[in-house]
Amino acid sequence: MDSDYVIVSSDDCHEVLRKNDFGCGCSRPDSSGHRPAYLSEIESLIDNNARPLWALNAFIHDTPELAYREHRAHHALTDFIRRRDEPWHVTPSAFGMPTAWIAVYDSQKPGPVVSFNVEYDALPTLGHACGHNLIATASLSAALATAHILTLHPHLGGKVLLFGTPGEEGFRGGKLRFLQQSAYRQHGVDISLISHPSIANNSARVRTSAFAKVKVEYFGKAARVGRNEWEGVNALDALVTGYTAVAALRGGLQPGETIGVGIVNGGGEAANVVHEYASMVCMVHARTARRLEVVRERVEGCLRAGGLATGARVVVEVTRGYKDHVPNGVLARSYERCWRELKGPAPDPQIPSGCCGTEPGVMYVASSTDQGDVSYAMPSLNASFAIPPGPEGKGPHTADFEKAAGTKEAFERALRVGKALAGVAVDVLTTEGLLEEVKREWRRDMDEINKGGVDV
Repeated sequence: MDSDYVIVSSDDCHEVLRKNDFGCGCSRPDSSGHRPAYLSEIESLIDNNARPLWALNAFIHDTPELAYREHRAHHALTDFIRRRDEPWHVTPSAFGMPTAWIAVYDSQKPGPVVSFNVEYDALPTLGHACGHNLIATASLSAALATAHILTLHPHLGGKVLLFGTPGEEGFRGGKLRFLQQSAYRQHGVDISLISHPSIANNSARVRTSAFAKVKVEYFGKAARVGRNEWEGVNALDALVTGYTAVAALRGGLQPGETIGVGIVNGGGEAANVVHEYASMVCMVHARTARRLEVVRERVEGCLRAGGLATGARVVVEVTRGYKDHVPNGVLARSYERCWRELKGPAPDPQIPSGCCGTEPGVMYVASSTDQGDVSYAMPSLNASFAIPPGPEGKGPHTADFEKAAGTKEAFERALRVGKALAGVAVDVLTTEGLLEEVKREWRRDMDEINKGGVDV
């Protein structure tokens, strides 16, 4: 997931939230004016485990491992869970992925199944410049606190699951592979919760972009300039024509749609020849998976035009990336209220921490994550949270953010996020009818997408 966090629509969110009661059980005061015991118990559990969680967070940050090679993080996380007081059942190397894992806490009583996704892979050369150590901390602390609530209150039922999802930084993240193998479905998961750090804002209504990679290869016929160039077919000319067409296409794109072009190869080793091979790669982003298909088809048409103009043979290879993340409004409202009730670092005063309604206050970002695909399979929350920036004030996927993600201040923000995520999970576990409301909203969102009602 990369660094382009930009809010494109928001209202006077604090005023709206002040005037509305969203019915969040975790933060609604009881008749005595005090918060319900659950949220206080969540805070206490996470605060009491802050020291070992900090050690784990620092270990993951200081021991970066690339996608699907996160062996030390895999061992550290699963070992940490096994050492808890609650009876977690841990499956290492789950579903054929050596660095994936699943942990289950079962109350042995019927109830909702709440899940948290954990990320822990790093970036090449940059380490944890996307803050996956903080994502792991937030999700892990939230799951432990939720299980603790079920233990303290034996009349409550349900399950808590942690999915250790490797390889998010790339095209085939662990969540995709879990989805493809029906891992979430096999465990009966009702909702999926996760978070992501940045330096810009706090938002429970993050909508990420969908993306795909398009590689084109042009095959021509070699010839020698000044000797028999008329017998050749210039693959480089085909590439330049396709590139120019894609550049012209950019002017007709909708907001949030981008086409990046790079990795041009095979332009020849001499200037006095007709080049027989050339290739390039395009990265296509759009606000929704549906719009992505529209833009991708237009890009492919531009690239094929290069072959049509020159006579070169064209081979196009499309690698599917991730779908856009569709935030669930009911889960978002729960998170927003829990966040405001919690002690800890305050939200950035210049950026509202949330808003009301379905679309107002949605934060569109140009980055992508495999949590987007999860949100098409079940109700999802992907909360963005601000951490104190590094010396240069730069966002994710920079060396500056890597430093920021390793600080104690960033860790403390992640703990607060973990408390709010646990509050959402406990809300779903304890508030009658809330899960049904969450699922109704998710079905409405999917219906809108399938009807083409969410294009911009």
